[in-house]
Amino acid sequence: MRNIYLIKDLAKISGYSTYALKYYLRLGLLKEIGRSPETNFRYFDDTTNERLKEIRRLQKQKFSLKEIQEKLESPSNN
Repeated sequence: MRNIYLIKDLAKISGYSTYALKYYLRLGLLKEIGRSPETNFRYFDDTTNERLKEIRRLQKQKFSLKEIQEKLESPSNN
């Protein structure tokens, strides 16, 4: 069974702010798994949290967000 999170919950467990998560969504670093039709809330799962851990690891290695996006989208990473 996978866990489903709202953006505020994902922020809490990942250590990122909701502002940073929304920015990463705009940049395409993150993708929501769905939205609530009634409230339009975004939903995320554990794979998003794992991706955030990878983003943090790459940031600590001094990669820019553009470089991180390129690394995450490369076929060798999928």
